Amino acid sequence: MSASVPETMSASPPETMTAIACPVPGGPEALVAETRPVPKPGPGEILVRVEAAGVNRPDVLQRMGHYPPPAGAPDIPGLEIAGRVAAVGPDVTAFAPGMAVTSLVAGGGYAEYCLASANIALPVPDGLTMIEAAAIPETFFTVWSNVFDRAGLAAGETLLVHGGTSGIGTTAIMLAKAFGARVIATAGSAEKCDAMLALGADRAVNYRDEDFVAATKAETGGRGADVILDMIAGDYVERNWRAAAVEGRIVQIATLGGKAKNLDFTPLMVKRLVHTGSTLRAREVPFKAAIAQALHDRVWPLVAVGRVRPVIDSTFPLVEASAAHARMESSSHVGKIVLTV
Repeated sequence: MSASVPETMSASPPETMTAIACPVPGGPEALVAETRPVPKPGPGEILVRVEAAGVNRPDVLQRMGHYPPPAGAPDIPGLEIAGRVAAVGPDVTAFAPGMAVTSLVAGGGYAEYCLASANIALPVPDGLTMIEAAAIPETFFTVWSNVFDRAGLAAGETLLVHGGTSGIGTTAIMLAKAFGARVIATAGSAEKCDAMLALGADRAVNYRDEDFVAATKAETGGRGADVILDMIAGDYVERNWRAAAVEGRIVQIATLGGKAKNLDFTPLMVKRLVHTGSTLRAREVPFKAAIAQALHDRVWPLVAVGRVRPVIDSTFPLVEASAAHARMESSSHVGKIVLTV
């Protein structure tokens, strides 16, 4: 993977930086600016001077005390960044200071500087701003890993995606359409349904006044969805089984609706369904590096020509991270919320 031509870096990284921490779990106001040491890259690492950082639901859960960082990860929230390389580890040859990169990270994104694995970092796609580049890693890695790798979505199949205007949802719609699938997406308002259709969804379902199971069946001539991407769980689990096609694959990536109760496993057995799930943050570097390579080879060319482009809802300065979290928790956003540094 190659990165763009380096921009001249005028000085070595400073000793300290501003970072956003959450020393005590709580609401958005629990996010506070702190002065922290600038980390130094070790073997296999690059130090990025952050220009933008994506905001994601796991950041909110971490702030609330429900999603602690994995072992060895910074306590600073933030799972995706874009910026320019400020320094490289002793064995890194693929990157040099000044190169524009975007990367998935296990933490530390809400800061002026952040470490990233050289095997996971990617060049900023041609034509993208840093804000757009920062909106890519968490959602693109998640959707590719779950929808295409785990569930094996193929051209001509139907994907049902819940939360279609979230960062994950907008990415799933765009990537599924780019690779030839039909998409049914759910959201909670007429405006959000319009936004999903504008992104290319074939059918938008307002779950507040329409049953997504019936809508999915009707849209597919009674067959059901081949792949379902769900972040709700709760009573959606059994309803997803009813909405799925025979031999369908359901991928669980979150449980925002809580635990499923009193399940009837009959549809799972009769339809020979696969209901799987995954998390990404704690996975090992080689696993994430394989996803990075697949995205570089198969998705980056689509981004470069404008066929796929991250949807930006809003931006906030780094020190206003609490306002960004409040925006996310309002569930009124469409696409990604990004912090600018």
